[in-house]
Amino acid sequence: MLQVQDLRVAYGNIQALHGISLSVAEGEIVTLIGANGAGKSTTLRAISGLVRPRAGKIVFQGQDITRTPAHKIVAMGVGHVPEGRKIFTEMTVQENLELGAYIADPKRFHEDLNAVFERFPRLRERRRQSASTLSGGEQQMLALGRALMLRPKLLLLDEPSMGLSPRLVQEIFEIIVELNRSGTTILLVEQNAAMALSIAHRAYVLETGRVVLDGPAQDLQNHPAVKAAYLGGGQSANG
Repeated sequence: MLQVQDLRVAYGNIQALHGISLSVAEGEIVTLIGANGAGKSTTLRAISGLVRPRAGKIVFQGQDITRTPAHKIVAMGVGHVPEGRKIFTEMTVQENLELGAYIADPKRFHEDLNAVFERFPRLRERRRQSASTLSGGEQQMLALGRALMLRPKLLLLDEPSMGLSPRLVQEIFEIIVELNRSGTTILLVEQNAAMALSIAHRAYVLETGRVVLDGPAQDLQNHPAVKAAYLGGGQSANG
């Protein structure tokens, strides 16, 4: 479904990605793990068209989208739940969801809205409330629900567990697994490496803008360097 080849991104004179290559097959959960500043969020932003690569190639369902504007990438079926949720706090819960459907078929709006409310009953209860009144977990559910209004083929999730209690982290990850089982392909960026590797099919480890390890998630769970650097230790995954 997705192929990223030798992707290079810079912010001014700061090189963020130094030739990232990865792939995501239809039906997979693939996770990117790594420390802050490793390039995980930049990779997602480049895929969704929010930053322009300096070099490399991004192919989605056989089509080169490297230079495609972000709004056209959304229309192709790529949903992005950004780090920090980025909901519209001055709007109601339902208005946020309506914005998620802005390019969807209006004939299916109520069906999709009801599907989101069935998946997230708390959003139904709070549909007329300002999004600013939601808890952190509810805001993450709203950000997910907004993306699902698109019926995405590929869902990019950036740090969905950030700032949540352990109970809510478990709930969010259960939702991610269920979304995948229902047919959504997922590329997940997550600092909670243990949780991410426990649900993913494959994983890539990023360090300073480079892929230093990749393979089946279960194999990386048991990799000594990954265990040391990301599952409770201090060793670099490439050292």
